[in-house]
Amino acid sequence: MNDKVKSVFRLPKRHAGATAPTGPELGGQLMGEQSLPNALYTGLIIIIVFSVLWAMVSTLIDRILPWMTVILGILVGLGVRCAGRGLDWRFPLLAAMLAAAGALLSNIIVAAAFTAAALETSTWHILRAVTSMTWPVFFAEAMSIADAVYALFAAALAAFYANRRLTRAEFHALRTMSDRHQ
Repeated sequence: MNDKVKSVFRLPKRHAGATAPTGPELGGQLMGEQSLPNALYTGLIIIIVFSVLWAMVSTLIDRILPWMTVILGILVGLGVRCAGRGLDWRFPLLAAMLAAAGALLSNIIVAAAFTAAALETSTWHILRAVTSMTWPVFFAEAMSIADAVYALFAAALAAFYANRRLTRAEFHALRTMSDRHQ
């Protein structure tokens, strides 16, 4: 039978790269590609942009959407994965911490946007006017247990999505490299 003729019943090959030669040098290359600072900067940028967009959408529709925190967690996790290319525990931990801090920051910005609309001033003016006496009022009136639950889910999702996904060859190269170092 001719190898160039493809059968319609044949499933696509999912492990085409599995037979590629691997070695510990590929594992070392993968470890060298990790970047915690890149993951941190990308996470911070995502948090700032998302917070601003969330505040804009919330004020546009005149509703606070607390479940947007979960979307923030997914975006932070994916951003940490793409920029950090991490393989170890530091990247999920960083993503979870960024998502939790981002949830708090986003809620602060959304609350400031609604306060600014009520006082007919700018959000930036409200944020600059925050004092130590403002925080107890914010946590009593704007934050709830539901916000904390959403923040925990966001942190868990960020940690889940933070680590790099490996092919079989890359996983094998990492295992080979770690076996040699032990």
